[in-house]
Amino acid sequence: MRILLIGAAVCVLGCVLAGAAWAADRKIPFRAEVSELPESLRATMSGRSWHPGCPVGLAALRLVRLSHWGFDGRRRTGRLVVHRDVADSLVRVFRRLYTTGVPIRRIVPVDAYSASDYRSIEADNTSAFNCRYVDGTRRWSEHAYGRAIDVNPIENPYVSSAGTTSHAASVAYLRRSPARPGMAVEGGALVRAFDAAGWGWGGRWRGVKDYQHFSASGG
Repeated sequence: MRILLIGAAVCVLGCVLAGAAWAADRKIPFRAEVSELPESLRATMSGRSWHPGCPVGLAALRLVRLSHWGFDGRRRTGRLVVHRDVADSLVRVFRRLYTTGVPIRRIVPVDAYSASDYRSIEADNTSAFNCRYVDGTRRWSEHAYGRAIDVNPIENPYVSSAGTTSHAASVAYLRRSPARPGMAVEGGALVRAFDAAGWGWGGRWRGVKDYQHFSASGG
């Protein structure tokens, strides 16, 4: 009985401390910093997410460090590589997401996954720049210009015209209602934040749906 009581007390204390930490996190204001790519990141990207022949040079890209909420309710700092022309716009978007409490699993440059879009999605990683073609074409993706971002790709899958996804963890999210944390849905906080910035959303495409995809051009 004594062991059970001690265990219960430890559990209660842990919950109280976790709740206090969450409340303290919620008081921390949103922060963001835009900078040129550091040499270490340029070296990491070269031969992976960027290579000679890409439609933009490394000098046109920026590293954005920004606050976001994790699915555990804790404050985190993410890193995005984007075109310099859209860096400030994305900061405004993520400030809105932070204010409204939209959770994001993780935000790291796609080079952490050897620039593999598939592996990045499997990790539910939110990322932007990746010098790659649109799947099945020889046309540059908007990601190759740093003007597109994929947000919570497991919760927001690319859905084929047949209504399928390539990622097992996304199968549960083929059903888009009711909305669950991190999902991009019409009228939801995530989509509204990008709408306010004038970005297009792949969830509105005809035929295939790319719920994770937002781009400055709408493409």
